[in-house]
Amino acid sequence: MGRILGVLGGMGPAATLAFLTRVQALTPASRDEDHIRVIADINPQVPNRHTQPEAAGRTLGEMARALKTAGAEILAMPCNTAHAHAEAIRAAGLPFIDMVAETARAAGAAGARRIGVLATPGGEALYAAALAAEGLEMVAPSPADRERFMRVVFGVKAGDLGEGQRAAMREMAEALVAAGAEAVIGGCTEVPLLLAAEAVPVPLIDSAEVLARACVAACR
Repeated sequence: MGRILGVLGGMGPAATLAFLTRVQALTPASRDEDHIRVIADINPQVPNRHTQPEAAGRTLGEMARALKTAGAEILAMPCNTAHAHAEAIRAAGLPFIDMVAETARAAGAAGARRIGVLATPGGEALYAAALAAEGLEMVAPSPADRERFMRVVFGVKAGDLGEGQRAAMREMAEALVAAGAEAVIGGCTEVPLLLAAEAVPVPLIDSAEVLARACVAACR
């Protein structure tokens, strides 16, 4: 019997549901009992990670402890930006799969050395450190595209998955490639809701998929 996965979710809700679907799809199974048991706290009420980081850290720590009490044996969180509070989550005393570190390693394994990153400003900072630890160089968006990226992400959170949103995400990925990126990390879990791998002319490293694969490997 595998380990029970605890998921700190809700940041945002659609991205969490897409992540859980990936975990199910990536699990080798021929019957219900072959799948991973998941305890998920889908909590859209986590304080804003950008404007209330201290409150967000406290809430995430509380969620991690509650998941442990509920029976979780390993933790994961499909939100890159919130990994700034990884230590508050680890304080619950369970193994925590680091989405950002796993994704940086996956980018290196793809053979690229210059990696474009589509992420929030907080996520960008986390990826800069993680990629540097892997000996890789980060290609960051322009200031204008940073602002545009946040507008697109908040549009997704408001339910807009339309063609205009998809075109904007594709154009920002293409701008990173034009700036020299040999691969692009979808470093925000809203990215894969808009951007397909075939829409990018270099490898697209989807952090949500990387995390889902890591969860399956760790729990089975």
